Amino acid sequence: MSDFSAIKQDVQTRMDKTIETLKNDFSGLRAGRAHVSLLDGIMVEAYGSLTPLAQVGTVSVPDARTLSISVWDRGLAKAVEKAIMESDLGLNPASDGQLIRIPIPPLSEERRKELIKVAGKYSEQNKVAIRNIRRDGMDEIKKLKKDNAISEDEEKRFENEVQKLTDEAIKKIDELFAQKEKDILQV
Repeated sequence: MSDFSAIKQDVQTRMDKTIETLKNDFSGLRAGRAHVSLLDGIMVEAYGSLTPLAQVGTVSVPDARTLSISVWDRGLAKAVEKAIMESDLGLNPASDGQLIRIPIPPLSEERRKELIKVAGKYSEQNKVAIRNIRRDGMDEIKKLKKDNAISEDEEKRFENEVQKLTDEAIKKIDELFAQKEKDILQV
């Protein structure tokens, strides 16, 4: 029995982390307002490797419609600009030496739909991750059964518990997506 509680705990922990990842992904999708977390997922080609933007400069919000990045190494300004333009955020940075200004455009209907598609993509990726975690849990339960550590009845009960955790996690992802969609559509 203690073997299953360890499996269940592992499944629960991994699913919780997946949901946290989705929340972080969603925080990067801002609905028309400047916010430092908007640039969290951006990786910059610096010193021969991909580096998070926060490790090459300071991001600040001078006003509600503008972000600014003060790049610590002047030589990386172009790389930071390129990384922002290549992200799927639809932003156009303007460089002024070591300071990069990023105006946040008001969201057009088209851009809102794009953001909803991106949010949907994030949701789907995380649902796939949840299903993979479920599969791992089910494999562990089957292994316990194969090793005769549990009975068939226990196997079914444990599989049902893992399925219940999966259903709850998928429902949570759907709720988060619905909330994000509402936020994006709000003018």
